[in-house]
Amino acid sequence: MPSMKDIRKKVSSTKNTQQITKAMKMVSAAKLRRAQNAIINARPYAYKLHSVISRLAMSGEFNHPLMAQIPEPKKLLLVVCTSDRGLCGAFNGGVIKFTEKFYRENKSKYEVINFIFVGKKGAEYFKKRDVRTVETMINLVNEIRYELAAKLADRLMNEFTAGGYDEVILVYNEFKSAISQKVVAEKLLPIQPLNKEETINAEEEDIKESINAFAGSNYIFEPEAEVILRQLLPKHFAIQTYRCMLESIAGEHGARMTAMDSATRNAGQMIKRLTLTYNKLRQAAITKELVEIVSGAEALK
Repeated sequence: MPSMKDIRKKVSSTKNTQQITKAMKMVSAAKLRRAQNAIINARPYAYKLHSVISRLAMSGEFNHPLMAQIPEPKKLLLVVCTSDRGLCGAFNGGVIKFTEKFYRENKSKYEVINFIFVGKKGAEYFKKRDVRTVETMINLVNEIRYELAAKLADRLMNEFTAGGYDEVILVYNEFKSAISQKVVAEKLLPIQPLNKEETINAEEEDIKESINAFAGSNYIFEPEAEVILRQLLPKHFAIQTYRCMLESIAGEHGARMTAMDSATRNAGQMIKRLTLTYNKLRQAAITKELVEIVSGAEALK
């Protein structure tokens, strides 16, 4: 049985922890608001650009190195997006488990599987595993800018077109809401055009209708469609890389806000339980003292 002094120390330390988790929740909520606005503003442009690329490439008349489909790919590059910091619930664990399972199931299919880690947590986990790490990028996803995503996209495009890899897959958490993220493995290269029924995860009905209508119409392009396609494909790849990183950032802040909110509530419940135990011990001590006083008075009679 802990003493009253120990319980007072536990209550005090738990209150301090509760203040920290509450502050972290408020900070994450503010960051989430900015990240959520960024991804909401980026999605329509990325989806529309993808629909334009699909319309141009759907005829199959154009060949581009970024769209070169290899029947039996042997060299794969996995780009894994995690966070640099913890305290965000299952955000990192979900990506890591998905990546580890994907690697275990497909390592016999590919001759080479290399990794690029965006975020410290994923790199630290796979550092002790038997994987080949090409590069680790840290301190980027917290303040991601388009220039940083474009730099990574240029490197991936150069290595892909040079024959270094047959496929490039990005694993990240897709932002759904403040309490929900979905682990997604998106094939970035080679770029694949959409079919009529595909909507690149566009949940808005107007985007779906726009893509379907655009795919089913005939257009005259000026300049030529092939020229437009060759100019837009590198930009399209950079935009999609940037969008995936924004999805990961928004998901991280949402997961951390939810985790800190849960920790704050749990700390409050623990304080209540400790306070109740302390009051019981205090009442027992008072009762014991009263019994001793009464017993002493009776003995003097």
